[in-house]
Amino acid sequence: MKALILSGGKGTRLRPITYTRAKQLLPLANKPVLFYAIEAILATGIRDIGIVIGDTGDEIRAEVGDGSRWASDLHITYIPQEAPLGLAHAVKIARPFLGNDRFIMFLGDNVVEEDLAPLVKAFMRDDCPYHCQILLKSVPNPQEFGVAELVAESSDPPENTSPRVKRLIEKPRHPPSDLALVGIYLFDHHIFEAVENIQPSWRGELEITDAIQWLIEHGYHVQAHQLQGYWIDTGKMEDILEANRLMLAALTPAIATDAFVDAESRLHGAVVVQRGAEIINSVIRGPAIIGERTRLVNTYIGPFTSINHDVAIMNSEVEHSIVLEHSRIVDIPGRIEDSLIGRYVEIHTSPIKPRAYKFMLGDHSKVGLL
Repeated sequence: MKALILSGGKGTRLRPITYTRAKQLLPLANKPVLFYAIEAILATGIRDIGIVIGDTGDEIRAEVGDGSRWASDLHITYIPQEAPLGLAHAVKIARPFLGNDRFIMFLGDNVVEEDLAPLVKAFMRDDCPYHCQILLKSVPNPQEFGVAELVAESSDPPENTSPRVKRLIEKPRHPPSDLALVGIYLFDHHIFEAVENIQPSWRGELEITDAIQWLIEHGYHVQAHQLQGYWIDTGKMEDILEANRLMLAALTPAIATDAFVDAESRLHGAVVVQRGAEIINSVIRGPAIIGERTRLVNTYIGPFTSINHDVAIMNSEVEHSIVLEHSRIVDIPGRIEDSLIGRYVEIHTSPIKPRAYKFMLGDHSKVGLL
């Protein structure tokens, strides 16, 4: 069985961060989102992964490499997509890689808590009775997602907790259920017949929901599985911060042997200090992670904060935020919180009179001031 990870999207909802960085490489607890997808797939036993890439393909290739950082027997194949023409289009162009194998498709910006190994193992069986399995999650706002309507068949045994799918509806005004499609799917080779027989949507894309609906309408068995753990589609800043919070909540405290924490500093709770970091006269309340070669001086780092590598923070306070590499935060009088700060960003006060705010901001920037 193979895996297909989709990492070709533009991440428009995360601009301006994603003007210069693939959204799948934004870090959660200082590890790219995409790495969590790869690790979830590896935990199922799959060792043959195709990654669909787009405009940010070079950056993804550089970060992921040949896969040997995870396992010597892991084989990575990169599949360029000329434009983001839809998830079903990604399946279509990946057919030379996938062949007739069954496969799991995973959106590279999704994070799930559940172990996928039992689902993959059941789908790999020769006597598996269904041709596709979709993962669903109960959400409070189903009108913002693709939604599944299920049917419980009378022939199903009582213990069957994975009902058959009746139909899929994309962002319905009046949802028939609160079960949203998670960005993880299991397919056999019949999906290729489906993608060849659907038409582009109003967005000009081949939609995976249309392909699955085609399977349903042509008598193929589409099974549902409802996730019990968390699922986050890290498409917005609020989602990134929430996913970061969940990843940090699982941290085991650790201080690298070559990190420096002076006697005046205090570390409380689950705090990870990575290689070469310096913490001087500062307070860190975990869960939090401090990246390699980062320097904190007279600083407070609050819970659920990830500071990436080569960052400098002095005389400032940061909480429930993500700060990316090579940024500097100096002499900020108020606390920075609920923020996503990009690479090579400088935030500082100025002694120049008269006092005024002075900005250089890219397109789609957001600034909140007291």
